[in-house]
Amino acid sequence: MKLTGIELRRISLPLVAPFRTSFGTETGRDVLLLRAVGDEAEGWGECVAMSDPLYSSEYVEGAADVLRRYLVPALGARPTADATAVAPALHRFKGHRMAKAALETAVLDAELRAEGRSFARELGAVRDRVPCGVSVGIMNSIPELLDAVGGYLDEGYVRIKLKIEPGWDVEPVRAVRERFGDDVLLQVDANTAYTRADAALLAGLDPFDLLLIEQPLDEEDILGHADLAKHVRTPICLDESIVSAKAAADAIRLGACSIVNIKPGRVGGYLEARRIHDVCQASSIPVWCGGMLETGLGRAANVALAALPGFTLPGDTSGSSRYYRTDVTEPFVLADGHLPVPTGPGIGIDPLPEVLAEITTSTEWLPL
Repeated sequence: MKLTGIELRRISLPLVAPFRTSFGTETGRDVLLLRAVGDEAEGWGECVAMSDPLYSSEYVEGAADVLRRYLVPALGARPTADATAVAPALHRFKGHRMAKAALETAVLDAELRAEGRSFARELGAVRDRVPCGVSVGIMNSIPELLDAVGGYLDEGYVRIKLKIEPGWDVEPVRAVRERFGDDVLLQVDANTAYTRADAALLAGLDPFDLLLIEQPLDEEDILGHADLAKHVRTPICLDESIVSAKAAADAIRLGACSIVNIKPGRVGGYLEARRIHDVCQASSIPVWCGGMLETGLGRAANVALAALPGFTLPGDTSGSSRYYRTDVTEPFVLADGHLPVPTGPGIGIDPLPEVLAEITTSTEWLPL
């Protein structure tokens, strides 16, 4: 298939409620979507960068700029532009993995649509539905948190993840355990909010039988995570630290984690995400699919990834209504705590034209 160009499309979506983490509060998403246009099909990719460089060094405006000035022209200069050629074409540009992931995903989606193959089949999915967890942000009070967790359990979510930070950690976890019991699958996510000096505090979470503590220390502090793993019983899971299959292999070798959260946008795309899955599976390290408040376009691809055999823990592949009253696609709806894996060509879902038109704030065409 020959690509003719890439469309950069910015959309604006309000969240159903503010989502607070240790690095800030989000009330809406400024989303960068990519549409890869070829002579046989079109494909979509969603850039998961946030508006501000808080979760990572990437941000939406920067992603659009690097795509416009460097990444798309570099891809266009290649004689072939299939999905496997995207990473080599962009390799000389340092970082910008979220922008690269969006471009590779759009190209891969177009390619698979042209060939009539699904994302799930291409990646190696072994399940037709995936169990879903939900991420619960930092609240203003314990009663507010308990109400939110109770609502998500009533909706059928099979795992609860609590965002934590210093001052909001042991007590909220204790309250959730006391209210909902030991049978609830429960984990916490610090988003790098702690330091090595907090080892004793984090060990205070051990009595609550958590699935894992996610990314407690700075993303560059791999040795700190390895030391922390020796002082806490709760398994350490890495998120921000895992940016590639090599980074995963190094962290595993050093004993810095016993579980890995795979976010395709964070690692440069779904093909690298599959490599990380394979590295972890070879070392008997369970993985799960993280979320970045994706629209239905990004969620569809994430659900396909989460159906691979090594994804043995419920991920953050929540239903559309967790974040949006109106999604850009037909909504993903939870059924018995699971979401179905799309089976159509490519990511298996399309944006709704009337919704897309209403929420679009700008478009730009980049010919190849």
